[in-house]
Amino acid sequence: MTRLLLRADASPSIGAGHVSRMVAYAERAVARGWEVVFSGRVDNAEWLAARFGELSVPVVPSVPFEGFDAVVVDHYGLGEVREEVNAAGALLVSIEDDVFGRRAADLVVDCAFEPGPRPDDGSGELLRGVRYAPLREAVVQAREKRSERRSDGERPRVTVVLGGGAEWAETVSALLRALRDTRLPFEADVLVRGEPAVPEPLPGQEFRVAPPGPGLLGLLVETDLAISAAGVTLLELCCLGVPTAVVRLVPNQDAGYRAALGLGLAAGLGSADALDGQATETLSGLMSDPSARNGLSWTSMALVDGRGVDRVLDRLEKTRVTG
Repeated sequence: MTRLLLRADASPSIGAGHVSRMVAYAERAVARGWEVVFSGRVDNAEWLAARFGELSVPVVPSVPFEGFDAVVVDHYGLGEVREEVNAAGALLVSIEDDVFGRRAADLVVDCAFEPGPRPDDGSGELLRGVRYAPLREAVVQAREKRSERRSDGERPRVTVVLGGGAEWAETVSALLRALRDTRLPFEADVLVRGEPAVPEPLPGQEFRVAPPGPGLLGLLVETDLAISAAGVTLLELCCLGVPTAVVRLVPNQDAGYRAALGLGLAAGLGSADALDGQATETLSGLMSDPSARNGLSWTSMALVDGRGVDRVLDRLEKTRVTG
């Protein structure tokens, strides 16, 4: 039996995206009959980490690499670990986002929309592009449900979802003001940690604020427009086919933000520290034009199909056999 170690962390400042990706790996590895262990913190991602329990995947603070056949690392803060992993008898799969989390590995995975040039650091095989994006089984199932959805309601349903910590409450407040200032009717579910300042809605507008939780995908199935950061959640929204207006929260999202706009996968709202009237104009155009939303939906679903983890695990199995 193949033994797989998953290494990642979540926290209010890191966000939950790395753990979300590890859940996707755990699901597909367990489906293959592999033994899986997750090592790391799950603060701020408890609702995602609950899936490990359902899969009978142990969650431990730390564990040595010995005894595993492969180690998947999805972490910006860890340095070079390939020599240590290989010395323990395991192959290293490293997930990177452009230069963030970059390290030498036996298999390197970068599921960016348009990966940039990568220097030769002695790594083995490079698996690059959104065909390798790790999406949880629940996302793929929600994609099928959403495909049965036929029409928008009288008021567009908007979901604001920023997966990071409470420090983004001010950005959420700015996004809600931009929504209000469209002066269009809508009902908005605002999923964020912390307590953002919610503006007084205009007639026909409604804000509902709650923390992120396991009901998110069910909500997104019925969403007409999402507002999200240019991180892991954007890939999930693309797989679902949810039209999305995207904001750039942190520097490591810059490349993904620009690529998503260039490929026609999302509409851009700009940087979190410089939201202005252009964000209101962009939101107004999307909420008042179903055809614009449909265009984003069709383009994104065609590019992100939800089968990325199996492609990576297939390559890992072949590398183990031929290596």
